[in-house]
Amino acid sequence: MRKALAAVAGLGVAALVLAGCSGSPGDSGGKGGGSDDASQVEVFTWWASGSEKTGLDALVKVFGEQFPKTKFVNAAVAGGAGSNAKNALASRLKANNPPDSFQAHAGAELTDYIEAKKIEDLSSFYKDNGLNDVFPKTLLDRLTVDGKIYSVPSNIHRANVVWVNNEVLTKAGIDPKTAPADIDAWLADMKKLKDAGVETPLSVATDWTQVQLFENVLLADLGADGYTGLWDGKTKFDDAKVTKAIEDYTSLLSYANTDGTGQDWPVATDMVIDGTAAYNVMGDWALAEFDAKNKTYGTDYTTWPTPGTDGTFDFLADSFTLPVGAPHAGGAKNWLKTISSAEGQKAFNLAKGSIPARTDAVAADYPEYQQGAMASFAKDTVVSSLAHGAAVKVSWLNDITSAIGQFVSTKDGKALQDALVQAQTKGLGK
Repeated sequence: MRKALAAVAGLGVAALVLAGCSGSPGDSGGKGGGSDDASQVEVFTWWASGSEKTGLDALVKVFGEQFPKTKFVNAAVAGGAGSNAKNALASRLKANNPPDSFQAHAGAELTDYIEAKKIEDLSSFYKDNGLNDVFPKTLLDRLTVDGKIYSVPSNIHRANVVWVNNEVLTKAGIDPKTAPADIDAWLADMKKLKDAGVETPLSVATDWTQVQLFENVLLADLGADGYTGLWDGKTKFDDAKVTKAIEDYTSLLSYANTDGTGQDWPVATDMVIDGTAAYNVMGDWALAEFDAKNKTYGTDYTTWPTPGTDGTFDFLADSFTLPVGAPHAGGAKNWLKTISSAEGQKAFNLAKGSIPARTDAVAADYPEYQQGAMASFAKDTVVSSLAHGAAVKVSWLNDITSAIGQFVSTKDGKALQDALVQAQTKGLGK
């Protein structure tokens, strides 16, 4: 969101969290023994700058109004597109020194924390605060692990979005408001752009953005069921459709900038904003970047689902937890109440570009893009994002990220597919 990297460099969350793990939910592993102290709340995020920080500030303002006696302590860690924060968090959890609440992506990314018994079951919190009645079943199903829920989402993001510079496409004779039917048609438009003198039809940035682009191609070429099957084993990575997706991915990268690795996502988004690039596949946290540059939706730029994925919503969500042994558990629960409240979700999502998790949100309160995203989430097929921790646990994502990184350098499609097959086998424990 902004977007923070779901994969973690180096040892990764799993290794650091599981190493030296002890205790179980309810144990007093941290300072203060997990008391109900509500005097303060230390909240750990990677929202340290830009639109992410703006969204956090909006939440904190509502929190201060709702719980004026609970002091908010900002424990955001900057850098590394989120990986710095996750490594720092893992070290704290390993040392049984948790913050009062920490940010994580809803879905499979939480698996390691759950298995390590580092976060509390929040099912009773959901019941007590009526969240089962205001969060959609599609979301609740993705939050539930073995009948329990371990995090509270502050929003819903969409990962299959193409951001389009209207002027660049119009000059090349392409209607920016009509999405290509599929990847092949999109590639044909990129060739038109290249022939018209556009040096970079498609912008990419650091490794997780390259993984996100690849997941979009998988979704386009395999369809929702085939894509979802990759994560439970019903679809194998040696499938011919995966081979086609790798070929399409290779073709897309041939129209992309070659200096993206190491650059964070706003660099790629800004290339569309300033007309250096025509397209960028990015989650809807990019909306805040366009707003910050005073660009008008529908006039300066437009969006559409990645070609071939129309009718599908590639889901991820920022969420917050209650760590085992949180020193100010009462403060943490107050924080969770704010982020799940109608007021908190409205303030946060207006600043962030995402949509509220609550079904009682009023669409008219939001700009045009978010109204469309709200309608899509309500009616379209929802799938879980790979790059942002919803589809697979961290160790599997790390393996895929490594394979994609190698591929971007070598363009060896067979080696990539072999690595993806191995990652699936390992990820599924087979």
